[in-house]
Amino acid sequence: MDAVVAAPRALLGRTIVGPASVRIRDGRIVEVTTGEAPPGAEVLSDGLLTPGLVDVQVNGAVGVDFAEVDAAGMRSVAEALPSTGVTRFLPTLITAPVDVILRQTRAVLAASAALPDGVGARPLGVHLEGPFLSPKRAGVHDPSFMVAPGPDQISALLDDELIRRALRMVTMAPEQPGGLEAVRRLVEAGVLVAVGHSDATGEQTRAAADAGARMVTHLFNAQRPLGHREPGVPGVALVDERFTLGLIADLAHVGPDVCRLVFNAAGARVALVTDAVAAAGMPPGRYHLGGADVLLTEDGVPRSPEGTIAGSALTLDRAVRNIVSVGVPVADALASATIVPAEVIGESGLGRLAPGAVADLVWWDDDLRPKKVWVDGRVVFDAEVPVAPVVAGYATAGQ
Repeated sequence: MDAVVAAPRALLGRTIVGPASVRIRDGRIVEVTTGEAPPGAEVLSDGLLTPGLVDVQVNGAVGVDFAEVDAAGMRSVAEALPSTGVTRFLPTLITAPVDVILRQTRAVLAASAALPDGVGARPLGVHLEGPFLSPKRAGVHDPSFMVAPGPDQISALLDDELIRRALRMVTMAPEQPGGLEAVRRLVEAGVLVAVGHSDATGEQTRAAADAGARMVTHLFNAQRPLGHREPGVPGVALVDERFTLGLIADLAHVGPDVCRLVFNAAGARVALVTDAVAAAGMPPGRYHLGGADVLLTEDGVPRSPEGTIAGSALTLDRAVRNIVSVGVPVADALASATIVPAEVIGESGLGRLAPGAVADLVWWDDDLRPKKVWVDGRVVFDAEVPVAPVVAGYATAGQ
């Protein structure tokens, strides 16, 4: 039987319209109409209806590090994410030896496959942020594990059929020896390649786009900076329309004025990401990122014991609110967390309210806080229904 959800306002594409109704059948949207709600609809009293949020860079959350994940840990993350509006996510693994990364990837896939139907947000595969990075822009990644993306290393990823099918995104430094050929091989295999943790010049960044790279991982962070003569990675990314720009909008990784600058320059190509680590949704304390210690203090920014920022404790709904707070229109901020990340990873059925799309929905209140979330047409979060303590903590993180 069809279900219909009607709202006073809804995000259709990149525009907020209303009132509007969404008809759902077998977990998919079959019709979207505007105007008066049809008989039998679930009528939302206020707020805004949007597609579910899509986060393509998540290292962990609620105490779980994807480098050490098991089925129970994956379920904890999947159950927690909808409270932040996220319905699909890309588990991310940071730099480690290639054989370790292969083992971690298999563990993530096994944990993902063990998720019961109807439970929380759904993982989309794996994002490898390393080991093909530049030691000059290591951040908290261990430079001793970084390797050039030679033919053997890329073959180790692509010759394993299970891993090749699950590998959705690879962040790499294209200026490393063999980098451009690696970009081409990965792209030919259907993998999204992102430039990140890179000391590439502007010319090298453009060459990566010529080879097929289509994203920049956490713009401005851990990359050759923007200069007025040497544009580095950010300068080319802001003007080359082939790139989608990942942005950590916790206002600590990138300041408010620069976030607004990015949207002014290339707003239609921004994909908000959290780069969340196990500390996200948790109280101050010691957590793991790629198995290494990360400290979360009262300022809410995870750091290595040496003081380097180590991912974030950001939630994607808060990223949206942060971007709205710097002056970006609500529709643009929401598009950057829905349709833009969905499109860059080739998921045309996600991130939109349109016939044929997956019925992932978020009902927001007037302060842009999730009230109710559907995944595949099923309610997986309701702010009025009591939740387990860890999920409740995640729901209120960063308020």
